[in-house]
Amino acid sequence: MATAGWLLAVVNQKGGVGKTTTAVNLAAELAAQGDEVLLVDADPQANATSGLGFSPTDLAHNLFEVLQDECSIEEAIIPSGRVHLHLIPASIDLAGIDLLFATRIARETVLRTLLTPLCEQYQWIIIDTPPSLGVLTINALVAANGLIVPLQCEYYALEGLSRLMQTIDLVRQHLNPSLEIWKVLLTMYDSRTKLGEQVEAEVRKFFGAKVTRTVIPRNVRVGEAPSFGQPVVEYDPRSRGAVAYKAFAQEVKEYGASRSR
Repeated sequence: MATAGWLLAVVNQKGGVGKTTTAVNLAAELAAQGDEVLLVDADPQANATSGLGFSPTDLAHNLFEVLQDECSIEEAIIPSGRVHLHLIPASIDLAGIDLLFATRIARETVLRTLLTPLCEQYQWIIIDTPPSLGVLTINALVAANGLIVPLQCEYYALEGLSRLMQTIDLVRQHLNPSLEIWKVLLTMYDSRTKLGEQVEAEVRKFFGAKVTRTVIPRNVRVGEAPSFGQPVVEYDPRSRGAVAYKAFAQEVKEYGASRSR
């Protein structure tokens, strides 16, 4: 690993594709392997925060306060209760950030300015983004070295992706020339149906080698884990979903190693 860590954003403006589940489990597994990891919850729904066992309303500071200059980013970082894993929690107030940032100078680069110095401290900074292409997601795209794009194995999997790709291209042209998609991850894969195979074939044709070897299966444990405030890799490490997320994390780690600066 290079001296500076990697900053990854988990993005897809389509909801319900396993974005938060992917961000939480990737962060937890990389930390379990001994890497220093910071998970940044940039989604007003705060599911990554609750997915690690925290109630967003019970925490002293959060990302919204950082963005509003009400506290420093260091003050907002909390231990997750797991070795090597820290969290910047979200709050529902983030839902109003588009309006609050409407007249802010260089509003697209705020998150990059805040997070880049932390790459000296963490090997991985992982941002969970909202299911939209608003100012929070744009900030994540501008801050990130690489993108993780979860895609649900369903008929409309590629619907809306053209808009995401256009946004990525615009950000690359004007704000973050080094931005690239690291991995596309197929989620909620059901091997019992032809549809899963068809979607996988279509996605692999579209994205090629960017698509991970690992696919995340439909697995009841993956759905249960957040209600216990745990990633599935911790909740039931031997479940099919946990084994798949561990393999995915390894693919991400290998890709990062191959690109070490």
